Amino acid sequence: MNQLTAQQVAERLGVTVRRVQAMVKDGRLPATRFGRALVIRESDLSLVQHRAAGRPKTTPDTNKRAGGRIRASDGASTGKKKGKGKK
Repeated sequence: MNQLTAQQVAERLGVTVRRVQAMVKDGRLPATRFGRALVIRESDLSLVQHRAAGRPKTTPDTNKRAGGRIRASDGASTGKKKGKGKK
């Protein structure tokens, strides 16, 4: 049974160490703590090797930014507070 560090796993998967840590935290990749280090079994890499790389694709509707002020559900404006300004 070969065991790998988070750094070794990151190199094999082509991701960052932080991404490996996130997969462990989310429960997608089993790991054991050895002191401060994560130890991952080489056989467990098959659980995440075929995942889609990168961020999920967005549709044009989800890419739009809100224009103007956004109203809260009670109708109140969530924009800037009114105050004295230049005239």
